[in-house]
Amino acid sequence: MLRFTNTLTRHKEEFVPREQGMARMYTCGPTVYRYAHIGNMRSYLMADGIRRALEHQGYRVEHVKNITDVGHMRQEMVERGEDKMISAALAEGKSLQEIAAFYTQAFLQDEAKLGIAPATVFPRATDHVAEMIEITQQLVARGYAYVVEGNVYFDVAKYPEYGRLSGNRLASLLEGVRVEVDPQKRNQTDFALWKAAEPGRTVKWPSPWGEGFPGWHIECTAMSTKYLGPQLDLHTGGVDNIFPHHEDELAQSEGAFGVPFVRYWVHGQHLLADGLKMAKSTGNSYTLSDLEERGFDPLAFRYLCLTAHYSARLNFSFQALRCAQHGLAHLRTLVREWALAGGQASATEVSQAWRERFWAHVEDDLGLPQALSVLWKLAQTDLPPAAKLSLVMEFDQALGLALRQVAEAAQGLPLSIQRLAEERGDPRTGGRYQVSDALRQEIIAAGYEVRDRRADTLVLPRDRGFQPDKLVGALSSSGDVPSLLQEPDACQISVNILAHDYQDDLRRCVESVLRHGDAHQLEVVIVDNASTDGAGQWAEELARRDARVRVFHTDHNVGEGTGRNVGLKQSRGAHILLLDTSIELTGDILTPIIRTLSTPDIGATGGWGLCSEDLRHFEDASHEEVDAIEGYCMAFRRELLREVGLLDEKFRFYRNLDLDFSMNLRAHGYRNIMLSGLPVRQHEHRGWASLEEGERDKLSRRNFYRFLSKWGHRTDLLYHTIHGPGPGS
Repeated sequence: MLRFTNTLTRHKEEFVPREQGMARMYTCGPTVYRYAHIGNMRSYLMADGIRRALEHQGYRVEHVKNITDVGHMRQEMVERGEDKMISAALAEGKSLQEIAAFYTQAFLQDEAKLGIAPATVFPRATDHVAEMIEITQQLVARGYAYVVEGNVYFDVAKYPEYGRLSGNRLASLLEGVRVEVDPQKRNQTDFALWKAAEPGRTVKWPSPWGEGFPGWHIECTAMSTKYLGPQLDLHTGGVDNIFPHHEDELAQSEGAFGVPFVRYWVHGQHLLADGLKMAKSTGNSYTLSDLEERGFDPLAFRYLCLTAHYSARLNFSFQALRCAQHGLAHLRTLVREWALAGGQASATEVSQAWRERFWAHVEDDLGLPQALSVLWKLAQTDLPPAAKLSLVMEFDQALGLALRQVAEAAQGLPLSIQRLAEERGDPRTGGRYQVSDALRQEIIAAGYEVRDRRADTLVLPRDRGFQPDKLVGALSSSGDVPSLLQEPDACQISVNILAHDYQDDLRRCVESVLRHGDAHQLEVVIVDNASTDGAGQWAEELARRDARVRVFHTDHNVGEGTGRNVGLKQSRGAHILLLDTSIELTGDILTPIIRTLSTPDIGATGGWGLCSEDLRHFEDASHEEVDAIEGYCMAFRRELLREVGLLDEKFRFYRNLDLDFSMNLRAHGYRNIMLSGLPVRQHEHRGWASLEEGERDKLSRRNFYRFLSKWGHRTDLLYHTIHGPGPGS
């Protein structure tokens, strides 16, 4: 009995299709303006798991997965870069059709690498505009939609059950949900089915209401009902699709056809990255190619997803992916060994009890983590290898780890390799180790693994999916480095520099520190935050030439707070100076910094300071004591970290992290002192300049709200509150 948790009812329900033996399933597919990130792919893996469970039950699955290859936004939003498909096409000098075709193919390749079975149909939105117009006409005719100046809106008030999928009932919805206020709507909760083409728009189609383009939600109704009919058995997607997309899709589909639309809605939870929602703006939106470039097998990501239930959030990290890769590699090794052991498994040896335990978990709301656990328990038993192999091959129908190919490759060792292994037997047992070792190296050079056992030698194809040499030494988090904060000072000052690309800026900053820091016993701690332009390699070469320089590398962009903490934990100087790569020293700044920090009640010092009257607005300081030292050039005593703690790693973007740490120092009773006139030059902050204005605001606001929720009530810590208006204010 197959059961799924139905978002519509909030209950786990037995799957009963509308037609015996047939399962009609629709999955919200990708918008093909860029590569799908692995958070998207987790949702598609969930759908693939459901399909595999259905097929094991004997159902014929008709699976439709749409390809959204058309933009929805109005022209002024296109020009601001908010319609990503059209913006991407323009930026790359390609037509909309060309860019959609490219990223569609990339998506299909990613699915294949993950072992996701192709959908029965991959309909493209641009091929189904006629169906979208027809359904919109039906909604107008049935009184569920109205027309205003070439725009067609769904009248939410005409559909009393609106909100039953998401729980967002009409009466409680705020006006303008997810969209700007539209004066043409009867109610701001209404949503567009068709939009009139504004002047200058090139992506448009003729319609009964004039030239225009479809709304966001109507596409899925048109494509799902064309291929599966007006009543679906299953509809899958991520939790972020529930509202408004699936809520609106449900309303318009039932409004158009007058019958229940979907029996079972199944939604997968978010894939987090380092504890945060995956997003391009956060710098943690990884693609499958990103994983491959770091040496990982795509199926290791599938294995990682198997370790958490689809309805639970999964926190992705490269450390977790390494563990998954090692788990997959070990499983492959076992499969090879069982395959090479040969023999046939009898019906009695292939225990029905193991089979029932495994499939019971799969059938219970796709309990793949528990099913995977059953597989590992089976591997530890004393069942004959052939019996284990037979069961695991069956289990892999649900897991999708391509273990049959592993077994077949092991059983198909080339005759030349078999002869080398046999030839090695006599020298090995006869003590002629030089000959034995030479033959061993010859086998290894051919791409095979050699395992000497007491009675014989086992030769296995090497697992080419994992390339650990690409991963050695790279850090996934600040927890991957030991803390030296409790150890005695080893030098006068540690200069910490966090680099993410912009090799020339890093070089200029570091060389200026070394040039003007000769009078001091110093070290330079560089954290290469997954640079892609050679900045990390340059730093590594410098460290080999100059013993004062140490370098740490992260395997992905861990964010500003985490990256800084890697350097702080490894710093050995009595004082620590945080420098941004936009800073160039033009003279000795270390002497005045160290002298200032000799005063016990001073927490931080640096070249630029900020003051505030309400913790909501900060201005450049005009007096020495300030509320915050800007992080471009901030120094403090290392011993203070033992008291106040490290930086808050929730601050992935650099802005406002300095405010947070500065206020933390003030909360512990320390003053922050600005040193005017330090011999430094501040160049353009390339990371900031590379962002679009909207992206800058988005990232800055996110960090500022985090800061405000933490410190907004502590105006008692401000210089203005304690001392009154400062000099010159």
